[in-house]
Amino acid sequence: YLTDISTVQYDPLIQPALIKHEIVPSLRSRQTIARARYEAARIIAGADDRVLVVVGPCSIHSPELALEYARLLKERMPDWPNLLIVMRSYFEKPRTTVGWKGLINDPDIDGSFKINKGLHIARQLLCDLTDLGVPVCLELLDTISPQFLSDLVSWGAIGARTTESQLHRELASGSSFPIGFKNGTDGSMTVAVDAMRAASNPHAFMGVTAQGLAAIVKTRGNTDVHVILRGGSSGPNYAPEFVQTA
Repeated sequence: YLTDISTVQYDPLIQPALIKHEIVPSLRSRQTIARARYEAARIIAGADDRVLVVVGPCSIHSPELALEYARLLKERMPDWPNLLIVMRSYFEKPRTTVGWKGLINDPDIDGSFKINKGLHIARQLLCDLTDLGVPVCLELLDTISPQFLSDLVSWGAIGARTTESQLHRELASGSSFPIGFKNGTDGSMTVAVDAMRAASNPHAFMGVTAQGLAAIVKTRGNTDVHVILRGGSSGPNYAPEFVQTA
């Protein structure tokens, strides 16, 4: 009676390898993903003078509406050749207290928490979006869900509430795409800069494999990282003086 005192039940989680076998990106999807990763990395490194712009809804609750948005976005992309546009496709939401945690956690928005269903919907949607020629990004909240979706992502974000988390810095160190760290909720840029330094170095941590097995993950480090100036409790921080300080 010393374990699981506050746990109600355990439900099986589908293996990442299985869902990847069921839902496979098209050739056009893979080309979209690879090209945007390469271009985003060059922009971050200063080798490409375009601007990386992430646009889209705060979170996705309807695949149909997300696809409608993506089609409209794709139509307008040629109008902005000086931009690399990536669609925000967030399926998980960090909460300050409680609330809906996103499409993966509760796809039916009714408290049924059909996470396996949410993972299927999310992966299929990312395949559909990238097949349109629209690259996508995710916010990374844990070390498990990226195993299901990371092969479809061109850019990722670590939120203000988790930038200081060692777990998320370790996760970013093994990501195959550029990662942006948001400054702290108080507006401090130091935590984001520290996160960049940590993520650019190798790490070893506990995670899961594509087969869903617990494993020790060893990473090379991710040098395609940067700071996101998202403002703070004192107001915006994207003015030139803040950028120069960062």
